[in-house]
Amino acid sequence: METSGARNITSNNKKQLEMNNETLEKMKQLRLFGMYDAFRTNLESSVKESLTTDQFISVLVASEWDDRRNRSVERTIRTAAFRYKASLEHIDYSIERGLDRNQVHRLAALDFIKEHKDLFITGSTGTGKSYLATALGYQACQNGYKVLYVNTAKLMGQLKLAKAKGTILAELKKIERVDLLILDDFGLQPFDPQSRVTLLDIIEDRHQKRSTIVTSQIPVKEWYDIIGEKTIADAVLDRIVHHSIRVELFGESMRRRNSKIENVFL
Repeated sequence: METSGARNITSNNKKQLEMNNETLEKMKQLRLFGMYDAFRTNLESSVKESLTTDQFISVLVASEWDDRRNRSVERTIRTAAFRYKASLEHIDYSIERGLDRNQVHRLAALDFIKEHKDLFITGSTGTGKSYLATALGYQACQNGYKVLYVNTAKLMGQLKLAKAKGTILAELKKIERVDLLILDDFGLQPFDPQSRVTLLDIIEDRHQKRSTIVTSQIPVKEWYDIIGEKTIADAVLDRIVHHSIRVELFGESMRRRNSKIENVFL
């Protein structure tokens, strides 16, 4: 026979369960997904930690904070439109190609972004220019910076279409606002008159306000000829060369080298 005490315990447990489910539902509707996961995990855990009320609230808030930050980083990485994933931790320093570990570590601190400096990474094809730029881009995303990765020639083509549609000012404004712009494969295709003017607009908008990483197979001293048209080339280079940081890579293509190694084991 069920006693009144047993009935009260059952009733209280039922009310507690209903209240917890209601709380979870409200968290979901409020999009408090970090809190939702932490609270649900706590309810489902067979091992209950002895936490005070303020400690438990701290756990919930920390979980929400981490969840929002992680989702923000994921959005930033998607928006950056990287060509592939890269990580500073996976950079190979064992191959002689002019890559200085100490310099990379300094760049990883992202002070050049805080100081609105530009970074030039030059070297022959396959030496890891794009990988290093992308890895720094990922690092910037993880630290809350807005990043945009673009192939230079493709960007100029897209902006030509935008000009034809009458939307180029809006597109340039988007580029101006990103904290770090990565112009990959700079100078592989010559700049025509419209592209030169567009490049100057981009550089002028970002000068001493935002940072730009430029990767190129062409040495910086030859960029003048690549841009063409004396007045515009002078204006572009005057704004980006003097206060830039430079990384100059050399040696055999990493892709060619890795292909040779793979063939040895075939």
